[in-house]
Amino acid sequence: MDSRIIRHGWLAVALFALSGCDNAQPDATKAMVLEGKTMGTYWRVSLADVDDAQKASLQKKIQDQLDADDRLMSTWKKDSALSLFNQSASTEPYPVSEAMSDIVTMSLRIGAKTDGAMDITVGPLVNLWGFGPDKQPLHTPNQAQIDAAKALTGLQHLKVVNAAGKQWLQKDLPGLYVDLSTIGEGYAADHLARLMEQNGISRYLVSVGGAVTTRGTNPAGKAWRVAIQKPTDRENAVQAMVDINGHGISTSGSYRNYYELDGKRISHIINPQTGRPIEHKLVSATVIAPTAMEADGWDTGLMVLGEEKAKQVAEKEGLAVYLISKEGDGFRSWMSPQFKTFLLDEKN
Repeated sequence: MDSRIIRHGWLAVALFALSGCDNAQPDATKAMVLEGKTMGTYWRVSLADVDDAQKASLQKKIQDQLDADDRLMSTWKKDSALSLFNQSASTEPYPVSEAMSDIVTMSLRIGAKTDGAMDITVGPLVNLWGFGPDKQPLHTPNQAQIDAAKALTGLQHLKVVNAAGKQWLQKDLPGLYVDLSTIGEGYAADHLARLMEQNGISRYLVSVGGAVTTRGTNPAGKAWRVAIQKPTDRENAVQAMVDINGHGISTSGSYRNYYELDGKRISHIINPQTGRPIEHKLVSATVIAPTAMEADGWDTGLMVLGEEKAKQVAEKEGLAVYLISKEGDGFRSWMSPQFKTFLLDEKN
């Protein structure tokens, strides 16, 4: 959950822009902005109705909390709670925190509803293709290598045990490797939102990487405007604008985090079924959900599924989804009815 892989993920999914907070505004309508680094990506918190005297204290509280989240979920830190579980070869129940239990439970639920497309055990394949702690391969992995990595994956090999107020993770494959990078940014964004509430702050926008959640209005008394970027290399190319007040939003995209190998573009999004990077025409999936963690999990699963299957899952589950697919030299978009309710028109 640390450093290089999520830094790449930031470039792929940080598609949200904040409006109404630039330096040209009068001080009365200017948000307090705090920001920093975590998990190899960036966090940003924009606040209304907060005194400057609180700034240093809030900055420390936020960074301390995110550092703790990183120590929980990192696959780069050898001593993180998740890394210690991955290093264990035991198939007996392994004690974990309530937070870890909640994250894995949500991941398994979304994984089941996407037919395994969102798979937090896909770590061996992620590493094989050079998007984990291991270095990028010099040549395209062969089928034998892919099959060997796939043999160490599968949601059916992992379960959460809850009993008498305690929690455990249990694997039936000693080499099972769990990677929570597909849902960790969303968890951290939700965690920051709870921190704001605990500090009496009710008007905020928080983002960790590409996962965002908001509450209330900005200092000008208007909605926090969240922009979905067009799938281009231009940072300010806006595809759509939404108001997600009280919800979380996350985007997964295949068009930025990649590298070239043997003359072919290799996407960071791996299909657990094939063991290979995705190659379909869906380039971006945005999800709005009750929490940023849910949105962060769903967007990855939908990206793996591709456009048509993603639409089917969105319709079946009643998800607020916005898909962008490559079409010739341009792009086409599709949104679910639930997503339309969050759209802002140009007048807002």
